[in-house]
Amino acid sequence: MEALLNVLVIGSGGREHALAWALAKSARVSKVFVAPGNGGTAAAGGKIENVAIGHSKSDFSALVSFAHTQQVGLVVPGPEQPLVDGITDVFKKAGIPTFGPTSKAAHIEGSKAFSKDFMKKHNIPTAAYGNFTDYKTAREFIEQANFDVVIKASGLAAGKGVLIPKTKSEALKALKSVMVDREFGAAGDEVVIEELLLGQEISILTLSDGYTVTSFPAAQDHKRAYDNDEGPNTGGMGAYAPAPVATPELLKTIHETVLKPSIDGMRRDGFPFVGCLFTGFMLTANGPKVLEYNCRFGDPETEVVLPLLDDSCDLAEVFLAAAEGRLDAVPLRFKNGYAATVVMASEGYPGSYPKGRTITFDKAPANTQVFHAGTKRDGDNVVTSGGRVLTVTGVSDSLQGALDCAYSCVKTVHFDGGFYRSDIGFRAIKYLHEAAERKTGLSYADAGVDIDAGNRLVDLIKPIVKATRRKGTDSDIGGFGGVFDLKATGYQDPVLVSATDGVGTKLKIAHDMKIHDSVGIDLVAMQVNDIIVQGAEPLFFLDYYACGHLDVEATRDFIKGVADGCLESGCALIGGETAEMPGLYAKGDYDVAGFAVGAVERTEILPRMQDIEAGDVLVGLSSSGIHSNGFSLVRKVVAHVGLNFHSVCPWDTSKLVGQALLTPTRIYVKPLLPLVHQRLIKGMAHITGGGFTDNVPRVLPKSVQAEIDASTWELPQVFKWLKKAGDIAADEMARTFNCGIGMVLVVSQDNVGAVVEALTASGEQAYVIGRLNSASGEQQGTAIVTNTDGW
Repeated sequence: MEALLNVLVIGSGGREHALAWALAKSARVSKVFVAPGNGGTAAAGGKIENVAIGHSKSDFSALVSFAHTQQVGLVVPGPEQPLVDGITDVFKKAGIPTFGPTSKAAHIEGSKAFSKDFMKKHNIPTAAYGNFTDYKTAREFIEQANFDVVIKASGLAAGKGVLIPKTKSEALKALKSVMVDREFGAAGDEVVIEELLLGQEISILTLSDGYTVTSFPAAQDHKRAYDNDEGPNTGGMGAYAPAPVATPELLKTIHETVLKPSIDGMRRDGFPFVGCLFTGFMLTANGPKVLEYNCRFGDPETEVVLPLLDDSCDLAEVFLAAAEGRLDAVPLRFKNGYAATVVMASEGYPGSYPKGRTITFDKAPANTQVFHAGTKRDGDNVVTSGGRVLTVTGVSDSLQGALDCAYSCVKTVHFDGGFYRSDIGFRAIKYLHEAAERKTGLSYADAGVDIDAGNRLVDLIKPIVKATRRKGTDSDIGGFGGVFDLKATGYQDPVLVSATDGVGTKLKIAHDMKIHDSVGIDLVAMQVNDIIVQGAEPLFFLDYYACGHLDVEATRDFIKGVADGCLESGCALIGGETAEMPGLYAKGDYDVAGFAVGAVERTEILPRMQDIEAGDVLVGLSSSGIHSNGFSLVRKVVAHVGLNFHSVCPWDTSKLVGQALLTPTRIYVKPLLPLVHQRLIKGMAHITGGGFTDNVPRVLPKSVQAEIDASTWELPQVFKWLKKAGDIAADEMARTFNCGIGMVLVVSQDNVGAVVEALTASGEQAYVIGRLNSASGEQQGTAIVTNTDGW
């Protein structure tokens, strides 16, 4: 039998009472000390005992000494301030397992500016924002913002540092109160100003050992002090779980797009998170977005989710497993049912309130629990000592039953001036009633296709697409087909040139990194570069996007990339198709294809085979990287050396591997079109899959062979790394990758100077990389690469 365990819970609120109550249920736990505790933990008896030690930084040494004296085997800090101050670091140094993040990891709550930047870095969906330390700059941001704002003191402000003004005037006053009048002290030295998100809020408490991610049922709380969501904001006046609005599909999305990437991101950034990560979400029309992170259990959410733990689930074992890095070995199990919590507060809360009022308790109904928050012992009595005094929780098979239990228990508690909201759970009950009324038969949404999401996407991308308009189209979308007026472009005797392509397995990296705009540029680049090699000007583009579940934000980002590519190449995005196909694609996966059309005067079509001859010169234009071909081999090499896409990039340490690999394909259209019109180019080869040896011959007559001298340009670092890491032969490099040259031009000797000069002036890096030689036999119409020893 395992040794009995003494546990030290640090804190004095309802959260800490609930934690002590749940931990005391463990058969392995001998004692639960609560420092300093409250009136409820003082009166609990049994295994639970208060300790008269605070939790400020100056108390840390006394807490460690007490833990050693009492042979404490697990420490559970409750509040955020001691965590930010480094209490976990102190106990770890003393060799005592602690369920809570280090000071560095707790910074995810300690600085809202830091947390927003973290979300941006790791592509965690959140509101648009700005961080400010200068009042004047922050004021200008609010004045220029075209959206309603939320103002947050970046530092810890005891849960009160978030202001939600209703008008721009109120926003400016709120900003002044934080930054100038210092309403929240040093916590307001830096502020986060972000877009106000609309929708329902949920909170999810997630346990982690730095690797494993497991969550409690989603909860919803009520922030406003009074019924009908009126009155000032509070720390929370009640909560319920599981929140009906948090469907299994939504929770899966949240796990995949927020919770796991957050824990993985903190570990990769050097501060693995061990403990409970509280994540607040707004369920917007465009999907769930993160409102905030907290580095600890929430309050009153803790009081509503812990009673849902299954009797077979030992919370002490779970916490200890997380602290020791083996959380995957101890499952978190829950009852089938609901819990609801009602907060009883002192009159005047959240403003000033009286203290010391005696609380009396009648016999509590079955399936209820009263957790103390702002209480203390006064002789034989328990009296009020805080604004939120008690959290009263009921558990039942239904949400309405849980609410009824909680409110019946509230009626058994009495103290002068106490008040509570009588409408906790009203949103959820309304949601359940409306859902029941709507559920009359199967719909397209039941099959996994969200028509409303598709319509929201169209609304989001209309201005993006409109920005690509050019002569021949207005780039309006939403019709059955895209229209282009060729006559408006001024061509006299045009020939149309079309191209179609995809992005290949580079998409796997975009999926993993959640960076979607760059592959949109890739999609356009692959086709417009194929069109320009025919001497044609790209005119219009259509895209096809197929997925298992339509992620509106990701799809918008992709189409924004497509539009950027169209703008860079001068063609219009005139339409496309978004296909949501559940069951065919895994959730989070998508594939893309594109179709482009260009035009060229009949007399300017390339290549001019009849003019290409021995003695002509090959001019190479530098690539931006790997472009969009060869990624099956690239991914193989990355895995072969034990890296992943979130590893630090070995050839560019300022980036992650995935970020570097997602550098978009270079678009060559605008620098080359003038040279085509001047007839300075005889032919062009776009270096895609097949490298030099397969692509250059496509523009050569049988009478010549292309000789490419690899010593005429420097092999880029990414290709040097791939060659070395994968032990790839030089000839394999030359027939798989562009090796730093994305486009090859065939130019007469007399025009080389003018071509290189014009390309350099337009911002391209141009190299003379070889020549055409007379050929016979097997050499006819081929390409060879020489001097690859330097690779």
